[in-house]
Amino acid sequence: MSINSRFAVAVHILTLLDYAPDQRMSSEMIAGSVNTNPVVIRRIMGQLNRAGLIATSPGVAGASLTRKASAITLLDVYAAVQQENRDDLFAIHDNPNPACQVGRNIQGALEISFKQAQTAMEQELARMTIADLTAQMGEDETNA
Repeated sequence: MSINSRFAVAVHILTLLDYAPDQRMSSEMIAGSVNTNPVVIRRIMGQLNRAGLIATSPGVAGASLTRKASAITLLDVYAAVQQENRDDLFAIHDNPNPACQVGRNIQGALEISFKQAQTAMEQELARMTIADLTAQMGEDETNA
């Protein structure tokens, strides 16, 4: 099981906007790059807009970054699109059997490890920016 793909799609959108800043890309154009439905792109762009990462104008195709790509971390993006699930990178199953010694204690034991993993992931995401990804893609192109 993986984190919802909204995060990867949101990073794709922001990187695309950074990669071609002078181009006004419609949700249809972005959807072509992501290979998904424009409705999915519009929904995620709405989340990015509410989080203050992009600016959109009603009735005008396209979006722009609200700050430099070097100031947008992957943690910012994660927070924007995973709002309702932010504390739940790993879900703990409900209602283990309290009559079982493992069932009675597993949730507490897992919560500690899961919280540490969540913290480590967020620290790593905070170190990487959209500009880093754009630069990495440029390096990949020259090495191809």
